[in-house]
Amino acid sequence: MIQLRTVVQVADNSGARQLRVIQVYGGSKRRFGYVGDMIMASVIAADPQGTLKKGDKVTAVIVRTHKEQRRSNGEYIRFDDNAAVVVESRTNPEPVGTRVFGAIAREVKNEGFNKIASLAPEVW
Repeated sequence: MIQLRTVVQVADNSGARQLRVIQVYGGSKRRFGYVGDMIMASVIAADPQGTLKKGDKVTAVIVRTHKEQRRSNGEYIRFDDNAAVVVESRTNPEPVGTRVFGAIAREVKNEGFNKIASLAPEVW
């Protein structure tokens, strides 16, 4: 459950370390984002040698949420943190980084982000 001003960790090597959510895509009345949703965010912490700098506006895909999410088979999935992967744009959702750190949820692959799922070491 990600909403406006939520701070999320970055789960790739794009150069950003933390993002602050500006918008959850999906309409003006959309309040929360879950695993597999796209967000617009601002970089609030970055590596000095990274490609992204503090203050950049980026598009990202949510890959982990601390709030549990119910699946259709009745099980719940929850992670230890809120994390996202930075993508190029909303129309071309290819990841900026070349590596994805940590496990990601299966819903990311089901939403059509196959490249992110293939870079991840584990899909839950």
